[in-house]
Amino acid sequence: MPLSDLIERFVDYMRNRRGYSVHTLRNYRTDLINFLDFLSLNRGIKKEEKALMELGVVEPLLIREYMGGLFAGYNRRTIARRMSALRSFFNFLDRSDLNKGNPVADISTPKQGKYIPSYLPIDEMFNLLEGPDKGTPLGLRDLSILEVLYSCGLRVAELSGLNMADIDFEGRLIKVMGKGSKERIVPVGRKALEAVKKYLDAIIPIRKKIQYTPGKVPVFVNGRGGRLTTRSVGSIIKRYALARGLITDISPHSLRHTFATHLLDGGADLRSVQEMLGHTSLSTTQKYTHVSMDRLMAVYDKAHPRS
Repeated sequence: MPLSDLIERFVDYMRNRRGYSVHTLRNYRTDLINFLDFLSLNRGIKKEEKALMELGVVEPLLIREYMGGLFAGYNRRTIARRMSALRSFFNFLDRSDLNKGNPVADISTPKQGKYIPSYLPIDEMFNLLEGPDKGTPLGLRDLSILEVLYSCGLRVAELSGLNMADIDFEGRLIKVMGKGSKERIVPVGRKALEAVKKYLDAIIPIRKKIQYTPGKVPVFVNGRGGRLTTRSVGSIIKRYALARGLITDISPHSLRHTFATHLLDGGADLRSVQEMLGHTSLSTTQKYTHVSMDRLMAVYDKAHPRS
């Protein structure tokens, strides 16, 4: 079976049996196609014949050569992700009796540097929230986006996917569909709910022009009433960060980091933050303690007589 067909079988397996998100599946496919491109170039195979390449061309030495080429143009995080995609792919082929062994098994993944997530101090976060124009529907939408991201720590895809039926205004709760189609319930602050209510009132005329699927009415929409994309949300946040003079490179994920860091600084326990963020493993949440520990050490150094 051609390698290109095996890649699609693997992606289908990850989608249907493992429940991976669209974003993760896209990354897997992109990384594996990138490896396929390398193979065709290495073997001098014409572009139109690339899809017919068989599995037998893959050898550990060839994978090491591929990895060496990645070091020339990519950071360690990207290289680790691409090697992880290859390792998972060949594990799948081995388990499915489509290939014997895993040629990536003995190739080590490059060590990662310690990742400290970027976040905004409280005064800068409040400064960002002052950016949108509260006198226009778009300004009210942008404010509610900022408020909900900061209030709930949602991933950008989770925010974009929110439907009207997911918000319990009375109970101050939001139902979120997270990674791997895992559902969780998170609390939402009064300020955020107030911003969302004002925004929804302002766009009633826009919504009346659109016939939405019952139960799938999006919360955040563009000027034409369609669901706001994750790319648009990222552009909105970067625009306000620039307008408010924030030097740090701000993204929707930065607000997720800010949410977690401010909760931990305020005394929240790690397990509760894990639940709200939707992390499967507590170790994923623990990276935020590094940020909080930095702040704790600064307070200690400033206040303790013998520091």
